Amino acid sequence: MKKKALAVLLTASVIAGTMGGTATIVHADEEGKVINIYSWNDEFRQRLEAVYPEVKETSKDGTVTTLKDGTEIHWIINPNQDGVYQQKLDEALMNQADASADDKVDIFLSETDYVYKYTDAAADVAMPLKDLGIDPDKDLADQYDFTKTTASDADGVQRGSTWQCCPGLLVYRRDIAKDVFGTDDPEEVGKRMKDWDTAKATAEELKAKGYYTFASYADTFRLYGNSISQPWVEDGATTVNVDQQVMNWIKDSKEWLDAGYLNKTVKGQWNDDWNKAMGSESKVFAFLFPAWGIDFTLKPNWDGEDGEWAVTNPPQEYNWGGSYIHAATGTDNPEHAKDIILALTGNKDNLLKISKDYSDFTNTKSGMQEVAKDDTFASDFLGGQNPFTYFSPVAENIKIAPLSAYDQGCVELIQNAFSDYFQGQVDYDKAKSNFETAIKERYPEIQEVNWAE
Repeated sequence: MKKKALAVLLTASVIAGTMGGTATIVHADEEGKVINIYSWNDEFRQRLEAVYPEVKETSKDGTVTTLKDGTEIHWIINPNQDGVYQQKLDEALMNQADASADDKVDIFLSETDYVYKYTDAAADVAMPLKDLGIDPDKDLADQYDFTKTTASDADGVQRGSTWQCCPGLLVYRRDIAKDVFGTDDPEEVGKRMKDWDTAKATAEELKAKGYYTFASYADTFRLYGNSISQPWVEDGATTVNVDQQVMNWIKDSKEWLDAGYLNKTVKGQWNDDWNKAMGSESKVFAFLFPAWGIDFTLKPNWDGEDGEWAVTNPPQEYNWGGSYIHAATGTDNPEHAKDIILALTGNKDNLLKISKDYSDFTNTKSGMQEVAKDDTFASDFLGGQNPFTYFSPVAENIKIAPLSAYDQGCVELIQNAFSDYFQGQVDYDKAKSNFETAIKERYPEIQEVNWAE
């Protein structure tokens, strides 16, 4: 069956009729004066402002960044949740051929959960990097291999690049560790969380002292979901496959919640209760975060002093997230796009600066090996600990889970459906039925759901 990663909004016929198959390189003197960049938050803008030498200034409201040559970057931001960002981006990409120069999509970002949809060769919405004049084998040789694979189409043609590598760790409260274990030493805490069986015994210790191990059942999802053996939806198929690892997450989450190891009042992530669970009055011991989670999520929600958090190994190695930069097919700013992608993802010095300023684990193998041994990269927020010492070995062992164009919807909706089950609002079979209904509503072409049992 013909592969169609943008089946819902970007049909093959629309793409063939409006966007063509081969990118035309515009010469620098023909570049447009407006660069439209689509994203879901201001993280990429902050990184660009920090290291891109052509930045002159950004408006107070953060919507326009002016470059030294007078070109304006217009930031088009829509929320990621419930597929809103993808919907707005897809609408813009469908109108790309007829859009005026100042309205064309020039650069857009995608996440690991749905990058596969936009790198699809048949969709032809993300330009091959080689068509921009970027040689991935030479210019991006120091990137982690799995990030290059993730940003490539099925034929191995790289159509995006990222400044991030997102290995995950266990981030824990030092004061709670001292109270329960008598030590906050990362090596000692790591021994107590080295695998799921050991973590379960540790959770019982924490519970006895009045603490929760994690805030929510959603906190552990990425560890299970990152180790699935088959994609949620095979290429060209209309069946969603719920992998055995996802079924294990459902079983284990119910067990942990019923045992009192998780806070029953925290329903999922990215909500007020979850944010408050990161505060100083919380009884939650740990979170499972990649580097961006510490900087972008934990720090803003922490209301105590620096130094109260530390990192150690997780119960299971995992990767969570990654923001991929793509040059949109049909852009009138390919030279600017090339320059930005290289500056943000192919310049080691810039990547190390991002790591220094934001504690991001950046996408340079040699650089991350170096900073893992460099105490100048220690984090004040983590009490002087160098988190890269723990991030680096996890990154070396990451094997990216098989991807599909439906990952974001499947990941969101399976958690939504079973949240009601975990909370005792519906039974197990009803939760399965609710997921089947929701996934077919989100993706009308899906015909059935196959459950590993």
